[in-house]
Amino acid sequence: MTQETAARTEDIELRLFLEAMYSQYHYDFRGYSRASLKRRLILACQRLGCPTVSALQERLLHDDRVLPQLLDYMTVQVSDMFRDPAYFRALREQIIPHLRTYPSLRVWVAGCSSGEELYSLAILFREEGLEEKTMFYATDVNGNALAKAEAGVYALDRVALFTKNHRLSGGSGSLSDYYHAAYGAARFDQTLRRRTVFSDHSLASDSVFGEMHLISCRNVLIYFDRPLQDTAVGLFKDALVRKGFLGMGARETLRFNAHAKAFTELLPHERIYQKRGET
Repeated sequence: MTQETAARTEDIELRLFLEAMYSQYHYDFRGYSRASLKRRLILACQRLGCPTVSALQERLLHDDRVLPQLLDYMTVQVSDMFRDPAYFRALREQIIPHLRTYPSLRVWVAGCSSGEELYSLAILFREEGLEEKTMFYATDVNGNALAKAEAGVYALDRVALFTKNHRLSGGSGSLSDYYHAAYGAARFDQTLRRRTVFSDHSLASDSVFGEMHLISCRNVLIYFDRPLQDTAVGLFKDALVRKGFLGMGARETLRFNAHAKAFTELLPHERIYQKRGET
């Protein structure tokens, strides 16, 4: 088999695998970046002892226990608390003053993974005195990740970076006020999530999630193809209140998105956008 033929066969296998996952379990990864998915599925094949993606598909269709493992491979779960501290400092110094004017707030952490971004925002809102009037919505397509987010337990060797990021983000006090350490892990204060709703939600196939004042969806859209990026941003546009805020990752932009005209590029360096008042 030539290299070209092998590559074409892999593409066919990948397409059929994604269709099978959608048909059998209603998880829609068909609009995700193919190059990224291919790398992750090759790793899954290696770890699960499958010689090809077709063999992996057979296991997926005939063994329900494989699905949770595959979701862990197919969804990216790389984050830190207060990741990109300048983003959180910008929220603290320039967005929070606007949010203070609302009698109540809704914040959506879309693609929350294992919860680092959620706890970062919960701590920030507590420090800024907005926690009691805010409801947080943490969503992800991966049930295992949501369970980790709800538990709020992280390896203790990660906390030094969390602490540094918190300080650089303008945090008041010490991050250690929000967790206790035991058995090599840091367990974050349960009260930080008492105003949080955790929910399974797919940006590829599910509908609008409430009326939000702030949506933080960072380092998620880079794994989508262009049409799915358009779909996701359309969801965010419809979910935001007039002049609501959208925060994105450092490598993400609305510049070429189908819904770009619905937003003002409020803080370009920190990828924070504001929904236009007339939309």
